[in-house]
Amino acid sequence: MKSKITVLKYGGSSIDSFEKIQKIAAYLKNRVDQDEQLVVVVSAMGKMTDQLLDNVAQITNNPNQEDLAMLLTTGEQQSIAYLSMALKELNVKSKSLTGYQAGIQTVGHHLKSKIASISSKRFLDLFKLNDIIIVAGFQGFNEFGELTTLGRGGSDTTAAAIASILKCPCEIYTDVDGIYSTDPRVYSNVKKIDKISAAEMMEMSSLGAGVLESRCVEIAFNNNIALYIGKSLSNKKGTWIMPNDKMLERKAVTGVASDEDVIQVSLQYPTTDFKLLNDLFNLLDESEINIDMISQIDDEKHLQFSFTAKHNDRIQIEALTDVLKESYKELEVIINQEFVKLSVIGAGMRDMHGVASKVFRTLIENDIPFSQVTTSQISITFLIDAENNQKATHILCEAFNL
Repeated sequence: MKSKITVLKYGGSSIDSFEKIQKIAAYLKNRVDQDEQLVVVVSAMGKMTDQLLDNVAQITNNPNQEDLAMLLTTGEQQSIAYLSMALKELNVKSKSLTGYQAGIQTVGHHLKSKIASISSKRFLDLFKLNDIIIVAGFQGFNEFGELTTLGRGGSDTTAAAIASILKCPCEIYTDVDGIYSTDPRVYSNVKKIDKISAAEMMEMSSLGAGVLESRCVEIAFNNNIALYIGKSLSNKKGTWIMPNDKMLERKAVTGVASDEDVIQVSLQYPTTDFKLLNDLFNLLDESEINIDMISQIDDEKHLQFSFTAKHNDRIQIEALTDVLKESYKELEVIINQEFVKLSVIGAGMRDMHGVASKVFRTLIENDIPFSQVTTSQISITFLIDAENNQKATHILCEAFNL
């Protein structure tokens, strides 16, 4: 075995043509020639997964979940085969593995599984005969031997999980050249971040920054693994996501994240009957709906309660609140989808005073109303009207020099 192991991951846009696959193969060969052994996790090529779903729609609008998982995993299987062929053309010793062959055991729903375990022995044994192991991202198998998928961002999660069991760095290559303090499409003058703590990145991912799936960052965070995000086949430097204890300096504010996929649900009832809330939480739990930004107004005569959820949960929420109205006739439910969830994130605010007052003073001075404020040790989150998203992002980035 060689002296260094690294996990690399390539997203669908990075391998959406055979020309790109061949260029990546040449790059990987160069890494091997520099005394590295690599695990390369790949997604399906380009829009392959979308094409497979379009094909399903030609047959049924309600596919069996196990069958759908079986179909969706074929996209990544094509990618690993093509890349392995390209490497062998360059005389690189490579081995391609499906999620099943790699021993990625999962638990949960066929289409939203979570990784339960991976054995490092499988990889270390293969490295005795190979320099590159190519793994199909996004997939695994459950306790019954059935194929499963990991849901959105599953290939990122696969890469981070393999890096954690091999105790090595993980490099994720995509079509962006790193992590920015906010979405460049919203604020064009934004700066790229050279280094960010795993805690900050996990917060940004969960609060709307779409570059990395939050589960991927969480795995790296829990296992003290460094992540690198960069643009494939580019010489531009990307962003390192560092274990928290490796960060020497912490800015008060590192980034601003906005999440447009949010609805606000408000409930009003003329008495303080808290059994209503108990029934609501039971229904939400049964429907597997995640809610956020919970707020209750303290009023001895009325019950006023609100929370946020995702847009695609709206139909289910409307159905379950209709069920509540059967028992609570005077219940009023208002669903508002004209909000954006805006978050200011920074590990330094844990130890620095005045960050919250500066955030809200900046909004007030610029006539931007906000509501439903929630905080963590390293973030401040609130709702604003969607029409104010760009303006609010601009002024906050300028206020904190992002």
